Amino acid sequence: MADFIVRPSAKVLKAVYFLCAAAATALAVASVVTEQSAWLYLVAVPLLVWLWALVRHIALRFTRLVIASGRVSYESGVFSKTTRTMELSKLQDIRVDQSLGQRLLNTGDLSLETAGEASRIVIHDVDRPREVADRILAAADRSR
Repeated sequence: MADFIVRPSAKVLKAVYFLCAAAATALAVASVVTEQSAWLYLVAVPLLVWLWALVRHIALRFTRLVIASGRVSYESGVFSKTTRTMELSKLQDIRVDQSLGQRLLNTGDLSLETAGEASRIVIHDVDRPREVADRILAAADRSR
């Protein structure tokens, strides 16, 4: 059983969905009010952005960080899956990076490192990243 699972946040994508719906509605209304079909062709722009957000959202649903049984596993991929696993007891550093936008949304990027050159796992746009980092460190302390 997993101690806990961390997934990327979809806060930004939800805002994109809302803005695309608002833009498409405004363009459709403008097309009806002005009786010009040129506005209707512009509806394709928010629809394409919405489609991009949907694909990104599906990819986010297939990305997760699992802390269980003294191990950290990072899994990503929809059709082909990539999994990286490291021992929780060998975890040396957890770094939280937050841009201004991420700070406003209370999300951030988590970077977990062990000894070695290519031993970093990064998961982007995690909700409450400081709390998650503290929880991972507590689990690492328990495993030692």
